[in-house]
Amino acid sequence: MGKILDDFDDINSVKKMSIQELNSFAKEIRCFLLEKVSKTGGHLASNLGIVELTLSLYNVFDFNSDKVVWDVGHQSYVHKILTGRKDKFDTLRNFGGLSGFPNREESKYDSFEAGHSSTSISAGIGMARARDLQQKDYDVISVIGDGALTGGMSFEALNDIGFRKTRMIIVLNDNQMSISKNVGGISKYLNEFRIDPTYNRIKKEINSTLRKIPSVGNGMVNSIHKIKDGIKQVVVPGMLFEHMGIKYLGPIDGHDIKAVSKVLKLAKNIDGPVIIHVITKKGKGYEFAEKQPRKFHGPGPFDPLTGELCGSSKESYSDAFGEKMVELAKEDKNIVAITAAMPEGTGLEMFSKEFPNRFFDVGIAEQHAVTMAAGMASQGLKPIFAVYSTFLQRAYDQILHDVCIQKLPVIFAIDRAGVVGQDGETHQGIFDLSYLSHIPNMTIMAPKCISELKSMLAFAVKQDYPIAIRYPRGGDNPNIKMSSIKNFIRGKWEILFHGGKIAFIATGKMVQNAVLVREKLNNMGIEATVINACFIKPIDEVLIKELVDKNYSIVTIEDNVIHGGLGSMVLEYVNSLNGNTKVIALGFKDKFIPHGTVDILYKLYKLDVDGIFESILKLI
Repeated sequence: MGKILDDFDDINSVKKMSIQELNSFAKEIRCFLLEKVSKTGGHLASNLGIVELTLSLYNVFDFNSDKVVWDVGHQSYVHKILTGRKDKFDTLRNFGGLSGFPNREESKYDSFEAGHSSTSISAGIGMARARDLQQKDYDVISVIGDGALTGGMSFEALNDIGFRKTRMIIVLNDNQMSISKNVGGISKYLNEFRIDPTYNRIKKEINSTLRKIPSVGNGMVNSIHKIKDGIKQVVVPGMLFEHMGIKYLGPIDGHDIKAVSKVLKLAKNIDGPVIIHVITKKGKGYEFAEKQPRKFHGPGPFDPLTGELCGSSKESYSDAFGEKMVELAKEDKNIVAITAAMPEGTGLEMFSKEFPNRFFDVGIAEQHAVTMAAGMASQGLKPIFAVYSTFLQRAYDQILHDVCIQKLPVIFAIDRAGVVGQDGETHQGIFDLSYLSHIPNMTIMAPKCISELKSMLAFAVKQDYPIAIRYPRGGDNPNIKMSSIKNFIRGKWEILFHGGKIAFIATGKMVQNAVLVREKLNNMGIEATVINACFIKPIDEVLIKELVDKNYSIVTIEDNVIHGGLGSMVLEYVNSLNGNTKVIALGFKDKFIPHGTVDILYKLYKLDVDGIFESILKLI
């Protein structure tokens, strides 16, 4: 660490530091972040970019009483360092260790939890109104990135606060990025502020000149305040925030602690909503992250000297999806791809370059993405929306109302299904089967291996109804080789192995585990049937009835919560047959899954090979 950081143990000591000391402290924090995150992995670039802004907040506010809400939350590492958690950074995002996001159980200074974007202003408004109703006195600050500002929820909040004039401060941390480079009209609008500071310069020059006039200067400055809105409307296009009823201050260099602190103090004394626009650089202070902010948004462990990432380079489901998308699009001009600010993460970067006119990145706006896809499908296109399981939750209403009621052939490519590991409870993709399975007209599929994902995509683009294909993070188990189904029949499952009176009905990634469990049972002289539930909806009722009629015991295996998932659907159908068949559903219980490596989490919840094997032995 550094000298200041070594001795730092009181958040209020930031207020006692000189600007020179604060700048030195910022350098020490960056070195600390680089050292720790290079070993554990985590959200690096965003935190390197917010060091001075965070120090400025602590220089002005007292967070023993004041509240700060971090949008998304992956930019809260500096905040964690300043609030007594620097000694836990070796455990960052590891099971039982420090969370990569704000966590109310972890610290009293984490006033609100967030793993998804665009929520901070709404949460801040709620806190501010609670303060006013309870007649308390503290400041509320919501820190939101320009990427998160593309989300519709942030505008709902701005519309509300501009009308009611609730006193709070919004800090717009503008680094021109979300995970990828920002897109859309809001990004273009903010860019006009960055490149044309005409209004602020003119205002400063007018004030300075008028105040020099003897006797009447100060009075003229006070009078001109009444016509400032007119000046803004002439000089600065739009003035969106001011027109909404929110005082706008900026843009300001977010790495200038003195300037940011000064503006924060000014905002603190304004009786109403204020938005402070600060310009920061994602990856600030680390050359590799500055040049490649997308690569260092959330890297795994890496070599800080070379910037090279550690770990496996084997093919992932996301890679295979992207390659197949390009192949299919070359054959069918009606195929279009949609993403919500995740072209790299979902594997669509290659598609975006091959077919730029058929690629649509809508920003962090999943609701809009789904309904736009529905509109495209209604006119004969074949839209494929690639999205992480955890983020598709945000568009539930649109899936139900705009896609499924109209039976429109939108394809949902649901990446990161199942546990995703170290991003923790806000990102685990263990709910999609449950929130999709009860929607009429929806078909759900899951590949048992990477090659089967490609086959499913080829099948899906030929259908005339909504289809969701869910697949996990990472790649296949290297210890097992599986061949893909070539010709799917809707609702028809694949029997991989026959034998015994126990049937494993597994789906997706869990099929590979079921095959390995069967091998362990075979070594004990116990045979089992393994079924690939490639369709989760509809289930294969013909095959299930056959199992019931032949007195099989059934074990369903899924990397989803049991409630509403594959096991629930199988059990419901078995019960309808009035049979005495024993059904055991293996999956995640009714609880949120914490952060930790994928292997640790599967072992913890007994969905690894050994855990499933133990459950089967109890059944036997």
